[in-house]
Amino acid sequence: MGFRHNNVLHANHFRKDWQRHVRTWFDQPGRKLRRRQARKTKAATLGVRPTSLLRPAVRGQTIRYNRKVREGRGFTLAELKEAGIGRKEARGVGISVDHRRRNLSEEGKKLNVERLQAYKAKLVVFPRKASKPKKGDSSAEDLQAATTRAAVPITNPYVPEAPRKITDEERSFDAYKALRNGRADARFAGARKARAAKKEEEEAAKKK
Repeated sequence: MGFRHNNVLHANHFRKDWQRHVRTWFDQPGRKLRRRQARKTKAATLGVRPTSLLRPAVRGQTIRYNRKVREGRGFTLAELKEAGIGRKEARGVGISVDHRRRNLSEEGKKLNVERLQAYKAKLVVFPRKASKPKKGDSSAEDLQAATTRAAVPITNPYVPEAPRKITDEERSFDAYKALRNGRADARFAGARKARAAKKEEEEAAKKK
């Protein structure tokens, strides 16, 4: 709302009836206690289950953080398939699933498959009815074993190398040249292959 020319300045009264727009929150401590008691009751009714869902080990984004391993959103369908766990079954036993994520490296996939297999080996599935156990439920001996609700920790697969002396071969290695040559090989691989095939055809024609 601009002011121009020789007009009267606006005298808008925006502070009328301010009490109607004020909201108080004096029952905050009581609500906090009520929420905590509700969480406690819900945890008791759910029985023995992990405190949090099992999540995959993924690399952080960008060059700055990709050396760090952290928890991801969910396991890929390929990881679940290799570990022998169905996508619907996974959600029922506390494993998070992310159908959008893709595996970009064999090492990362292997790490998460091992993580799933370790979780599966420790998993104890209680039957809904003790008299009628279903397929996939744990045996009576497993049900008697001690259980824990702690999450499976993520371990960094990278083991740092101990300090050592640089060898003469490493000192003479030109990394820049090797990268440029590798890039050129990849770029001209198709043209070189076609040229070699053409040369072979010409030589075969000469022999005839």
